[in-house]
Amino acid sequence: MQCDVVVIGAGAAGLSLAWRLLAPPAGVAAPAVALVDAPPGPLRTPPRTWCYWERGAGDYDRLLTASWGRLRLHAPGGRALHRDLGGLRYKMLSSDAFARGLRPKLTGLRRVEAVAREIIDGPDGVTVICRAADGTEHRIRARWAFDSRPPSPAPPARVGLLQHFKGWFVHTERASFAPGAVDLMDFRTAQPSHGLSFGYVLPLTPHRALVEYTEFSAAPLSDDSYDEALRHYTGSLLGLRSFHVHAVEQGRIAMTDARHPRRAGRSTFRIGSAGGAVRPSTGYAFAAIQRQTKAVASLVHAGREPLPPPAYPRRSLAMDAILLRGIDTGRISGPDFFTRLFEEVPAERLLRFLDGGTGPLDEFRIGLHTPVLTMLRTTAELPLLGRRT
Repeated sequence: MQCDVVVIGAGAAGLSLAWRLLAPPAGVAAPAVALVDAPPGPLRTPPRTWCYWERGAGDYDRLLTASWGRLRLHAPGGRALHRDLGGLRYKMLSSDAFARGLRPKLTGLRRVEAVAREIIDGPDGVTVICRAADGTEHRIRARWAFDSRPPSPAPPARVGLLQHFKGWFVHTERASFAPGAVDLMDFRTAQPSHGLSFGYVLPLTPHRALVEYTEFSAAPLSDDSYDEALRHYTGSLLGLRSFHVHAVEQGRIAMTDARHPRRAGRSTFRIGSAGGAVRPSTGYAFAAIQRQTKAVASLVHAGREPLPPPAYPRRSLAMDAILLRGIDTGRISGPDFFTRLFEEVPAERLLRFLDGGTGPLDEFRIGLHTPVLTMLRTTAELPLLGRRT
């Protein structure tokens, strides 16, 4: 098969890039695009939920599960902090709805259901060798390749934590949720000896919500431990007495200061989480994926080398490394840190900061609401640490 662009992986990054490539500006011909998606099984990404925030209407509003204009945080002692998002909306999108919604826009896309086994990268293009479930081999030749699969092994890092979680989509008999606000972080959960934990509630109706238990720590829990934590959170803290779990969501996200090379070869690039789209301090990635894929598609349409732009400014990643090191060493209490920021920094500014959209002056002001001496000590220590896989 011959095409202009081959995209490996049909998650948020792969589908977003394929759609944008096939929707060029007026007067520009759409490139021929092939999308390699793993067959059903362990190599295909399971259904998941993405959350992000943006101002006003967005490209995927008609596909959203829900959106909210207010956030709430529960401090470790139980105090509830309510914040209005101003002009921003916090949005929830399921991967299934995303894929269904983009399907009509992918006319002309060549889909190959197979596992990419090898990428042969040359000066004038690439050849991607794939194997289908029945053993059939496919060779796809293209000018450019974009790989959204996580690299293995992971890039070396000085600091490495996991954000790992399990969530229940619950339906209650009695009205139990206030759909007007998201519980972004509920620190009333029992805190682990190393790291932090919190509850997370996305209310869909008075009777339906996604309720998650999340930890930032070195290793994931067993399924039984997640279920025990969720039973305690839903029962003792949320007061849910009678409910039905109709779906489960589970995952883990690397929170590291690893450097993610966006170029994997002369004509091969990494996008999505493989290209550094995950914000290390929060695990959010969807908004950065949209920025990144939009920029890449524009470069392809313009006939230029489509090197993906950095997902976040370097100074944002440096601040993330300091925070993660502080939490990892126990010098910084994660619940106290995030509670103070949420309490003292306007929510809209804080969300822009978490998305890498603030300037140095705003970041300096936000930094004054952190444990400055501890942050400075950690800043001085980081250059002395070695990176390891």
